[in-house]
Amino acid sequence: MSRPDRVAMVDRGHAAVSVRRQCALLGVARAGVYRPAPAPGPEDLALMRRLDAFYLEAPFYGSRRMVEALRCDGVRVGRHRVRRLMRLMGLEALAPKPGTSRRRRAIGSIPTGCAG
Repeated sequence: MSRPDRVAMVDRGHAAVSVRRQCALLGVARAGVYRPAPAPGPEDLALMRRLDAFYLEAPFYGSRRMVEALRCDGVRVGRHRVRRLMRLMGLEALAPKPGTSRRRRAIGSIPTGCAG
């Protein structure tokens, strides 16, 4: 179950179970229940439009290369901000993820004939 679904399940008016206990049972922080995340500001929205345009041109760009592309375009922005906005938009670089060279356990080991 996703985090927003779990936060929506918390009933702040419940008499028998406190908000503290509900949050503990659902595995969410109480701060997320009491105060919702703020909406992105106009500067973030403008930057998100630019990120979307760059992503359509080069979907294999991660946050680091996206920052370089933005800086070449004249926008001063940090990598962590770009990374946060890309995560918020659901953008992810089309590249191999870590662990792609590990062998699968289901196959097992292949005998080489070198074992003595």
